[in-house]
Amino acid sequence: MKTSTNLPKQLLKCLTGIKGFDEITEGGLPKNRTTLVSGSTGSGKTLFGIDFLINGVTKFKEPGVLMSFEETEDELYKDVASLNLDLHGLVSQKKILIEHVHLERKDIQELDFNLEGLFVRLEHAIDSIGAKRVVLDSIESLFAGITDIGILRLEIKRLFRWLKEKQVTAIVTGEPEKEFYTRHGLEQYISDCIILLDNRVKEQIAIRRIRVVKFRGSKHGTNEYPFVIDKDGLSVIPITSAGLDQPGTAMKVSTGIPSLDKMFRGIPGYTTGSTILASGTAGTGKTSLAAAFALASCKREERCLFLSYEESAGQLTQNMSSIGFHLEPMIKKGLLKIVSTRPSFFGLEMHLLDLYKLIAEFKPKTVVIDPLTSLIGEGDQREVRSMITRMIDLLKSNGITTFFTSLVSSAAQNDTSGEIGVSSLIDTWIVVRELEEDVSKKRIRGLFIVKSRGSGHDSDVHKLILSDDGIKLVPMNNKSTAVADKKRKIGKNVSEGQKLIKQDKGGK
Repeated sequence: MKTSTNLPKQLLKCLTGIKGFDEITEGGLPKNRTTLVSGSTGSGKTLFGIDFLINGVTKFKEPGVLMSFEETEDELYKDVASLNLDLHGLVSQKKILIEHVHLERKDIQELDFNLEGLFVRLEHAIDSIGAKRVVLDSIESLFAGITDIGILRLEIKRLFRWLKEKQVTAIVTGEPEKEFYTRHGLEQYISDCIILLDNRVKEQIAIRRIRVVKFRGSKHGTNEYPFVIDKDGLSVIPITSAGLDQPGTAMKVSTGIPSLDKMFRGIPGYTTGSTILASGTAGTGKTSLAAAFALASCKREERCLFLSYEESAGQLTQNMSSIGFHLEPMIKKGLLKIVSTRPSFFGLEMHLLDLYKLIAEFKPKTVVIDPLTSLIGEGDQREVRSMITRMIDLLKSNGITTFFTSLVSSAAQNDTSGEIGVSSLIDTWIVVRELEEDVSKKRIRGLFIVKSRGSGHDSDVHKLILSDDGIKLVPMNNKSTAVADKKRKIGKNVSEGQKLIKQDKGGK
């Protein structure tokens, strides 16, 4: 029995070079085929096409043609002027060719409409620079004056077939209308791949999403993925960018507080590459614990990135110097980088993208995020949890030891409430709180370790002392605490007994 040698070949793909996008499509767009990029005004369709062409030249040495039916060459240059995209330079080097086709209603005669003139012009542009990539922006403008569905269907099919025969990877842009991904609704059936871009506003914050609607012959991510546009172009942030494949380690790093190190049995300190959460009400010393950890990292000659969402770098440096933590020398040495920003300045996706870039540029071994709860107000609980999950995946996949702080409301029912559903993702969880030391009702700070994966630890409450010399933890006097509790209980019983006697006398 003969086996067939004409088995279908695996679909070839063309890498776009757009950060994150090639990951969700498992290799990019279908090579030598046509992709429809659909989106409303301002969603980023044109920029997606320009990014695709520029990356083709700079990363894969594939020249490209941009045929625009709406914007002139100068207008396109102005569109990307604020971005780090050297479109003008690549055009002058003849790596990218821009063809602006000006169409008016009088130029379109429906009865004898055909694309022969367009094919001649496009073929000349492709052959003149040996283009491998083509972007047509937008298809609505090309067929704007055609109402005859028969002619429309015929010419759209001719266009897509012609592009395929030219062996170029093509993108055509369009605008969705009602239940269709373009105004005519025909291109979506002919396209091998459909990418939908969306720009929505939620609670006065713009949120961009991208979704792969269709991809013939290939697996792909089917979710909506957040994407952002910044000075480097377009970036997609996959929801599960790192996964659960982080390697385990037995190495430890100091907490920066010798008495806290001793609370961990065996090798003292936090596990390298793990996540630590210090939670508590305002004023209990969470940021001070984070600063101690950051300073210890710098003393080991390891770079530390400190993201502060509530204090400026100057304010943080000044406040920490009051307890003997001098951060300024480490900043000058380049070992400590403090980045202060308000969470409300932009959406969750931009915060995450900034973290990606800071890690790539600064290459820290440790990261502090203070406080994590500042991000809660910038999205609903599901979005926040998704963002924090991706953040933790990113940090762990890079082997970065991360210290989070979390503000708990004073009205919370217990010390471990209000953790926005991420405590299960944390390796070491420390709680700081206010306590009454004795019957005198003197308020002190207390600290205890809720959990520490893979490490034994002292779970008793310790007194947290902040002084000019730093932070010190001392065991609570359990005997005096027990006596104080007993006295309070006796006093309460006596008070209730006296109250009952009075009520009894009054009844008589």
